Amino acid sequence: MTPNNTSCLLLPFSSPGPGFYITNNNNNINIISIPFPLFFNSQIKTNTSPNTIRSNNPNHQRSAFPVLCSSSLSDMDAAPGQGLYPLHRTKTIHFVRHAQGFHNVAGEKDHSAYLSPELLDAQLTPLGWEQVDNLRKHVQSSGVFKGIELVVVSPLLRTMQTAVGVFGGEGYADGIDVPPLMVENTGNISSRPAISSLNSPPFVAVELCREHLGIHWCDKRRSISEYKPLFPAIDFSLIESDDDTLWKVDVREANEEVAARGLQFLNWLWTREEKEIAVVTHSGFLIHTLAGFGDDCHTSVKSEICRPFKNCELRSVVIVDKSMIASNFSTSDFPGKIPEGSDAPSDSVK
Repeated sequence: MTPNNTSCLLLPFSSPGPGFYITNNNNNINIISIPFPLFFNSQIKTNTSPNTIRSNNPNHQRSAFPVLCSSSLSDMDAAPGQGLYPLHRTKTIHFVRHAQGFHNVAGEKDHSAYLSPELLDAQLTPLGWEQVDNLRKHVQSSGVFKGIELVVVSPLLRTMQTAVGVFGGEGYADGIDVPPLMVENTGNISSRPAISSLNSPPFVAVELCREHLGIHWCDKRRSISEYKPLFPAIDFSLIESDDDTLWKVDVREANEEVAARGLQFLNWLWTREEKEIAVVTHSGFLIHTLAGFGDDCHTSVKSEICRPFKNCELRSVVIVDKSMIASNFSTSDFPGKIPEGSDAPSDSVK
């Protein structure tokens, strides 16, 4: 399923600054990119403050730019290259791919390892937990964490470990009257302490953002009844079946089906009241969800959109509701004329 008749647009929304901007003429979603995405590469061990991200022009720091959406620089000022939308019809989404799992290590050595039942619902490696810790430092120092109102997570062990490690509260302590996001020693990594839900956004598990379904045992989840004691503060109420009825041992979900599921997921986000959401998901899901966008943009923009995510990489996007999927009302607009009085346009005054 590929979006048709899409167009790249610049949204006048500088507060999220970096990332992709997403709109779509037919399916309500489309994507554009600006030069300074809030990317985080888990291979980078040092933290980068937003104030240290610069272009060659110092006046461009942390600002929104016109986006090249055609093959010629002479078209840069053309009106079709820009768009303007009401702020309340946008949402900021922070996409995160899970950190390194044991299946990633095994699959890089031998791709057939994905067929092994021993990799059922693979968890994070010790290196993966280091990647989580580095991304957590980044979202804290960059200010991303403060704006997030909801964390949506794929209900597999590696994504939930990543999500609570990055966006959860500080270390859990006895006597705190809130359930932990993750209990101590979850999985086989005994050195991980419990993670508190105190002062963290709510977490909800959603099946729509799961990895490619079928055949690969690492993508099969455990029962929800097994997860709940491990992740007490994650909301699993949107998952209909305790057992994994979506994963099939002999049928692999088609790429087109993953893409269609991705669009359904993005549209589902509009049913949420939250304006800034983190989504912790998988490489295949992100690749096939985003692959249909940017075909009418400059090739470098298309390449930027479709570049595969590294483990524990974060990219920020903005999605735009162009067809009234949601009935959100502005919280920042002011109606004016309070108190009422004459305010005829100046050019009409004689």
